[in-house]
Amino acid sequence: MRTIVVDGTALTCAQVARAAREEVPVAVSPEGVARARAAWRTAREVAAEQPVYGRTTGVGANREVGVEWEDADAHGLRLLRSHAAGAGPLVAPEIVRAMLVVRLNQLAAGGSGVDPGVLAVLADVLNLGLLPPVPVYGAIGTGDLTALASTALCLLGERHWLPAPDGAPHRGPGFRLRSADALAFISSNAATLGESALAVTDLRTLLSASTVVAALSLHAVRGSEEPYAPAVHEACPHPGQQEVATAMRTLLAFEKPAPMRIQDPYGYRAFPQVHGPALEAGGYAADVVGREINAAAENPLVDVAGRAVWHNGNFHTAYAGLALDAARAALFQTMALSAARLGTLSEPSFTGLYPFQGATEASSGIMILEYVAHSALADVRRLATPAALGSAVLSRGVEEHAGFSTQSARATTEALGAYRIALGCELVAAVRALRTQGRPPAGGPLRSAYGVAAEALDPRVDDRPLDTDIAVAADLLPTLARLLP
Repeated sequence: MRTIVVDGTALTCAQVARAAREEVPVAVSPEGVARARAAWRTAREVAAEQPVYGRTTGVGANREVGVEWEDADAHGLRLLRSHAAGAGPLVAPEIVRAMLVVRLNQLAAGGSGVDPGVLAVLADVLNLGLLPPVPVYGAIGTGDLTALASTALCLLGERHWLPAPDGAPHRGPGFRLRSADALAFISSNAATLGESALAVTDLRTLLSASTVVAALSLHAVRGSEEPYAPAVHEACPHPGQQEVATAMRTLLAFEKPAPMRIQDPYGYRAFPQVHGPALEAGGYAADVVGREINAAAENPLVDVAGRAVWHNGNFHTAYAGLALDAARAALFQTMALSAARLGTLSEPSFTGLYPFQGATEASSGIMILEYVAHSALADVRRLATPAALGSAVLSRGVEEHAGFSTQSARATTEALGAYRIALGCELVAAVRALRTQGRPPAGGPLRSAYGVAAEALDPRVDDRPLDTDIAVAADLLPTLARLLP
């Protein structure tokens, strides 16, 4: 399996997802190690000449309190112990792995001043499959201090890594993190950004799959292709809208439409106008997160070229939180159209079948799918509330703002889980309608998508539990996304 080489400048969200979810080796480039070493040397030189936050001073409201020389070695360890205080259930292993990859890349960017020896150790931790315990509660978008302090204590051997694949607690590779490097190691949003990278990767996959599912539904209800005509989108040229319309035309290119209506419901007629903003919001969020995971967003920032240390606010991830907030709002809008299309797939006037595509006129058929989809939609409506509407004043008033990007990332993860379920419901209904009608798509990628789904989904139309069908359909979505032209 191809190794992911982390160099501090070119890590992608998709690579974060691969490293978090697959058994892919991770390595650090020599250039990344060299940048980290240069920053480490510069940080030590500057701290010997002037106060540096967290190295020669306390943190938060204690920023004006200098660390006595005789206390220097103990100060950093006390900082790690006091900040390793997250609470609640542990976050998913893939999010922890994403955090480790992102922090490794940030350190390789060369702005932290942390001992460069820790880079190889973090790579070893990833390659051994070890995880620090990271509780869900502890960050508000201005630094994942509790998660990274827990990681540091694992490196120091004070905490066990989570059970290795053999099920036993593992001390793993140790590293003597110097006291002066303690704050520099934990002053990062790596956990928030790691989860954000997973979320934007999944979002773009599901949005692509949604276009394919919508095309199958349109074909099943004998919908009109007029809403996707080039002239329509040249008249209102939003990029996302045009992208959706072009994809729909390509997917439907092999069909010989005989529309049953002069004008379809919004689920079909306004699909480009509603799904397009979701594509654009997802693309923007991916760009923002991509910049963040490759940034030396450290406080203080070690400037090797200027032989200086800058105290700054790059730890604040307002960009990421606001981008994810916008993406969830757009996701809710396009998900509502999926639920609307599902409603048409239950209607005889749209499908030419019995109500709810039942085996008989009195059968329940796919009736329950609408309830499931709207249940998922209700959760996304709740989760779409912007996390950025909150704020906080902390540490005796000196840290007087928070964007809650951590909560925005978590809400996006949960919203995407619900979106998968709703799309799965629509896919089950569209494929069942086309199979019962005996009208598979004529060719091209839409025929391939139908073939993949029809082979995997149960062909029976008698009343039976549909929970397995929904799960199978949801699992098919990444495959369908790859078929989008």
